[in-house]
Amino acid sequence: MKIAIIGAGYGGLAAAYDLRKAGHEVVIYESANYVGGLASGFKEPHWDWSVEKFYHHWFQSDASMMGLIQELGLQDKVIFPRPLTVMYFNGKFYPFDSILNALRFPGLGFGLNKIRFGFVGLFLRLTNNWRALEKVTADEWMLKWAGKQVYEQMWKPLLIGKFGPFYKDVNMAWMWARIKARTTRLGTFDGGFQRFSDLFAEQLRNMGVEIRLGTQVKFIKQNQAGGLNVDVESFDKVLVTTSPSLIAKMCPDLPENYLKGLLELKSMGAVVMTLSLKHQLSEQGYYWFSLPKEAGFPLLALVEHTNFVSKEHFGGDHIIYAGDYLEVGHEYFSLSDEELLERFIPAFKRINPAFEKDWVKKVWVNKTNYAQPVPLVNHSKNIPAIQTPIEGLYFASMSQVYPWDRGTNFAVEIGRRAAKMIIEG
Repeated sequence: MKIAIIGAGYGGLAAAYDLRKAGHEVVIYESANYVGGLASGFKEPHWDWSVEKFYHHWFQSDASMMGLIQELGLQDKVIFPRPLTVMYFNGKFYPFDSILNALRFPGLGFGLNKIRFGFVGLFLRLTNNWRALEKVTADEWMLKWAGKQVYEQMWKPLLIGKFGPFYKDVNMAWMWARIKARTTRLGTFDGGFQRFSDLFAEQLRNMGVEIRLGTQVKFIKQNQAGGLNVDVESFDKVLVTTSPSLIAKMCPDLPENYLKGLLELKSMGAVVMTLSLKHQLSEQGYYWFSLPKEAGFPLLALVEHTNFVSKEHFGGDHIIYAGDYLEVGHEYFSLSDEELLERFIPAFKRINPAFEKDWVKKVWVNKTNYAQPVPLVNHSKNIPAIQTPIEGLYFASMSQVYPWDRGTNFAVEIGRRAAKMIIEG
């Protein structure tokens, strides 16, 4: 079969790998001039490594991702440094990168609160019954079982940071999946995620996959021969790995009820500022700062990348990310880079009072309208089928990895799942 894949993110690349191995002719269309999707990166001339546009890392438990890397023979380039994650409470940051440190966190209070925190965490790790959890909101469930203090100090800031005005609507299965699937060990690729994406694309090209970069698809329509036209070229089958709104735009022949379902899916966008600094921001060597909005921080997370991997990979520059998930239309999407920097500087000073604006060597800002699906109560009923109602047209995106959270691991998993469905016909 001749198969088109729309999108060269991890899902599209993984699907192409399996389809080509099965002997099919594969063409990937990518509107950008690079592969990697939301995990793509950029480099300055004096850097040896790339930096991701939207900060990424792997978890040691990412079985789909690690399995693919093993198949590609690139496992020796995956590294797992030991970064330090901290949580804010009453004007100070406290280590929060292990169960022991979590139990020591003063925001939990004493006695019963810590016991409830421990039992809630243990229950969510052990249970597999996420379908019962999707019937209730995380806000309601955590208030009931974790208690008000634990919820307001630990889980509510996370929900607000991730989902903004929708935080009370998110179902508990999302929280379960986050706790169930993730580990405290964080990994990256030698050279950066863009290096991995480029090596993966190179292997695909060597296998005979055609990757058309800088090629935006205008439409996908059924043709008289029983196949599908991607613009003017005919294919037997097509896999779309873009956002729900983009497939709705590209495929107007989809039935009205399917299109309606796609367009009703809620999602959050993201704005991420990356900075190269002359000096280290966190003198304690902290990597990940979780910043509660209710404490007056203007962003969700500050990540000092060069406290995770060496600054020597970046010509001695100290690299930090300042990022936030935001509803589409939030003012951060329209601010200039300079205006956004002015908003964030007070947060940098709260982390290091010695910080001055002249520490900043360069700023990059990346924005996307589609970064975090919002799973509502009974969300499994809203998930679009991978096989669309149009014969031969398939759809695999991060809106369909539910109950799991979006990320490269589950992009690989759903891409390969879609490829298997295409192969089996």
